[in-house]
Amino acid sequence: MKSIRNSLGTLILIAVFAFQSMAVGYEIDKSKSTIKWNGKKVTGEHYGTIGISNGHLQVENNNLKSGVVEMDMNSIVVEDLKNESSNKKLTGHLKSDDFFSVENHPKARLEIKNAVKKAGNNYTVTGDLTIKNITHPVTFDAVMNTGNEKLTAKGKVEVDRTLYDIKFRSGKFFSDLGDNLIYDTFTLEFDVVANEAKATSEL
Repeated sequence: MKSIRNSLGTLILIAVFAFQSMAVGYEIDKSKSTIKWNGKKVTGEHYGTIGISNGHLQVENNNLKSGVVEMDMNSIVVEDLKNESSNKKLTGHLKSDDFFSVENHPKARLEIKNAVKKAGNNYTVTGDLTIKNITHPVTFDAVMNTGNEKLTAKGKVEVDRTLYDIKFRSGKFFSDLGDNLIYDTFTLEFDVVANEAKATSEL
C-alpha cells in the first residue's frame, strides 16, 4: 500500500510539473497583423506599413517566452503621401540602397530572446533586430493577452537606422544638411494577432 501511495504521489508531482512547464506555440496571422513604421525629418514625417511574411510566438506558464517576426521589406507601403507620383518615388527610394536595399535584403527579422513580465500583461522585451543582414540588440515595452486559443501583442521598437548602414542624410555622417536632415531614429510598431498552434510539455 505504501508503495502504491508513493507511486501515486510521484505521478501527481510529474503531472503538476508537466502542467507548470507547458509551452504553447502561436502562429502569427499575417492577414490580421500589422507593422507600422514612422520616420521623421526636420520638415515633417513619413509613415506607412510593412507586411509580415512569417512569425511565431512561444508562451510558457501563460508568460511570453520567445518569438520571431519576419518582415517582408518588398511590401513597404507609404501612407502619408496621397499623390501617386510622390508616393511611388518615396517607396522606391526606401527600397533602394540609400535605405533598406530590398533587392539584396528582402527580409528583416525581429527575434525575441527574453521577456520580463511587469504589472498586468506588460512586458519588457529584449531581442535581436536584423535589417540588411546586420543584427543589433533591442529592448522595448510590449503588451500581450491570450484567450480562446488566440494571442494579441503590441509593442513599439525605436531603431537607430545608422546601426544598419542607413546613413542617407544623417547628421552623424553629413554636415550642413539644414532642412534636408533626416533623424536617425525611426519606429516600428507591431500589432500582432496569432493563433494557437500546439502545446508541448517540457520535462
